[in-house]
Amino acid sequence: MLLLFSLVLAACGGNNGNNEAAESNGSSANPTAGASSDGIDNSKEVKLSMYLLGDAPKGMPEVMEQVNIKMKEKINATIDLNYIGWGDVQSKYPLVLASGEDVDIIFTADWNFYVQEANKGAFYPLKQDELNKYMPQHMAKLKPEALKAAEINGVPYMVPTATPDRKANVAVIRKDLREKYGVPAFAKFSEIGPYLEAIKQNEPNMIPLNLDNQYDLPTPHLFLTNEKIAYTQPLDSGNPMAQGIAYDYEDPSGKVFTTVEEPFLSASKYASNIMKEWYDKGYVNKNPYANKTRSKDNFCEGKSGVAFGNSLDVAAMTELCASKGIEVEIVTSTSPQGHAPQNTWLNNGLAVAANSKNPERALQAMDLIMQDPEIVYLVSFGIEGKNYVINADGKIALPEGVTPDNNTFPTDSSGFWFVNKDLFKPLANWPQSYVDHINSVGEKLKPLLYAGFTFNSESVKSQIASVANVSTQYGNPLFIGAVKNVDEAYAQLTDKLQAAGIDKIKEEMEKQTTAYLATLK
Repeated sequence: MLLLFSLVLAACGGNNGNNEAAESNGSSANPTAGASSDGIDNSKEVKLSMYLLGDAPKGMPEVMEQVNIKMKEKINATIDLNYIGWGDVQSKYPLVLASGEDVDIIFTADWNFYVQEANKGAFYPLKQDELNKYMPQHMAKLKPEALKAAEINGVPYMVPTATPDRKANVAVIRKDLREKYGVPAFAKFSEIGPYLEAIKQNEPNMIPLNLDNQYDLPTPHLFLTNEKIAYTQPLDSGNPMAQGIAYDYEDPSGKVFTTVEEPFLSASKYASNIMKEWYDKGYVNKNPYANKTRSKDNFCEGKSGVAFGNSLDVAAMTELCASKGIEVEIVTSTSPQGHAPQNTWLNNGLAVAANSKNPERALQAMDLIMQDPEIVYLVSFGIEGKNYVINADGKIALPEGVTPDNNTFPTDSSGFWFVNKDLFKPLANWPQSYVDHINSVGEKLKPLLYAGFTFNSESVKSQIASVANVSTQYGNPLFIGAVKNVDEAYAQLTDKLQAAGIDKIKEEMEKQTTAYLATLK
């Protein structure tokens, strides 16, 4: 999963000298919130309901108090911010949109139900003139191909980030423990077995693979599969936990296939056989389905032997570990050719809910959240002087007396992954292992053939729903290795997926990808 918050450009000196964030006096504000010189009438105060993924950091209420002061001043609106916890995303995200609940703004992405929910009519259809009018700052930064990528049947339903992340999926291990127990260094995830065994034998309070029920659950299997065939997530649903339609992102032909046929099947079986071995040896927590805590969130507490995430969302974790004297190493998930998939435009963004009573004000709020320097810094780093300071070197540092352990608003903890990251200054406290990773990850990234492709699932949405249900019952046990016989489990999974209509999904996918590839010639 995902996941998400890029400081890479700043780390590489790539913020183009744009350091006005900390000094901005809010020049983007209207003279008064109700002014209408631009044809916008904000005279009526509104409260907007916003949903993000994850869990709110402890200091979020104080940060939102400051955000809402600025929102009230600029557009006469305030935001009621809500979070959908990682363990509840699969069930609660669609429910929030379908329940008729008062929702105005919601996070969305190609890996988080964008296509499915757009096809259900859950999102407000966006028009170019409205975007230009209500989101002028963001539209000035957003490349046309980004909005084009968000189109479904010619209509965009989400506003993508203007600064896509440069990141790869990673596994973080304890270097100090690896060296303590004499385990050789390794560069591939498939070589992690001796480290897991050392943790199992010597660290009774630590689970080698302590997986949560959402992000982590399919991730070790995905890493192993990716070493045999270049794969990211199903092209039809974008849901990493679902079976579906895959393609090899190293194959320029763009051929698609189901996840239970070759060439994908052999790679998936390879991964499941290793996961079964690890599960049987007790490396995997016995019931990840009930665990709502991501491995990266208790890694520095000594409860997980491996932390799963991406180049960006492990930044704060590595900093926290360093403050505790814990040395880490980062293993990047790559294809057989040594590549990691470059993010699409749709990896992070916002949508307006179809039932929003104030879509125009929601768009204005999104413009400020994504582009206003003061608000970007608030939602990304917290309150200056309390959660961060700008040091003499022009870098973001912790105030005196504040540590990664007691900071109420850690970096990359709030879920605002879609803001303009070109505004960020570099961080002062990154450990060297993280700096080394960030400096090298860019050379591994490979543009995806289908980066601009969005699958219209309208004609097969019932089949996709059925495949998702089958995936939960018969696919998830294969992800964690909790099966008696891998071959028999795959035979059963194949039968169930075919009965659910996976071949029909593939047929529709072939039609649409063929048409898409023709536009690239």
